[in-house]
Amino acid sequence: MLKVDAVHTFYGQIEALKGISVHVDEGEIVTLIGANGAGKSTTLKTISGQLAPTKGDIIFDGKSIAGVPSHEVAGMNIVQVPEGRRIFPEMTVVENLEMGAYLRSDKEIPQDMERVFDLFPRLKERRTQRGGTLSGGEQQMLAMGRGLMARPRLLMLDEPSMGLAPVIVDLVFETIQKLNESGITILLVEQNAAMALSVAKRGYVLETGKIVLEGPGKELLHNEQVRKTYLGEH
Repeated sequence: MLKVDAVHTFYGQIEALKGISVHVDEGEIVTLIGANGAGKSTTLKTISGQLAPTKGDIIFDGKSIAGVPSHEVAGMNIVQVPEGRRIFPEMTVVENLEMGAYLRSDKEIPQDMERVFDLFPRLKERRTQRGGTLSGGEQQMLAMGRGLMARPRLLMLDEPSMGLAPVIVDLVFETIQKLNESGITILLVEQNAAMALSVAKRGYVLETGKIVLEGPGKELLHNEQVRKTYLGEH
C-alpha cells in the first residue's frame, strides 16, 4: 500500500531523515520506534505532505505522492492523528468529529459518527461538551474519532499514548487493534516501544534519521539491543 523509498527530509539546514525506506502492506499494523528526535514524526509529516522530501520517493497505491500538498494527501484517505491530539478546543465533540469529515460529501457521515460513539462511548456522553474541557484520554479518543470520520485506508497515529494514564493507554491500544481488525491499515509512531511492538506485525527502529533495525514486531520485542535501549532492561 505504502512505500517510502530512500527519503531525505530537511528542517531548514538540518537533515532530519537520512535516506529512510519503509513499507506498509495493506491490513498491517507497522510501528516506528525510537528516541525523541529520531525522525519518527518527521516521517509521518513527510508522508502526509506537511513536509516535502528533498530526495527519494513516496508511493501510495502505485502512485508517487512525494511533495503532494497535505490536503490532497488527505483526500486519498491517508489520515494522520497528530502528536498532542490537536483537537479544536472551542468546538464541541460533535463539531470536532464533523471536521474529520470535512472533505466528504456522502450521506453516511451520521452513521460513521455513531460508529465512533460505539467505539468510544465516553464521547457520546460528552457529545455537546467543548473539546478543551475533556480529559487527556478523552481528547485522544476525540482525535482518533476525528481521524476515523475521514474514512482512512491508512491511519497514521503519532504518539497516541503520550501523557495518558496506564488504563487509558490499554484502551487506546485495544482500539488500535480493533480498528486494524475492521480493515484499516495503521502506521504507528510510539515511544511506548513494548506496547507498540506487541500489537505491530512489523517494526522499524529509527536513530538520528536512519533505520537501524527492522523486523517482525514480536522479534524486535525480544531483540537484546531493543530491550536495553527502549525497554530499559539490562
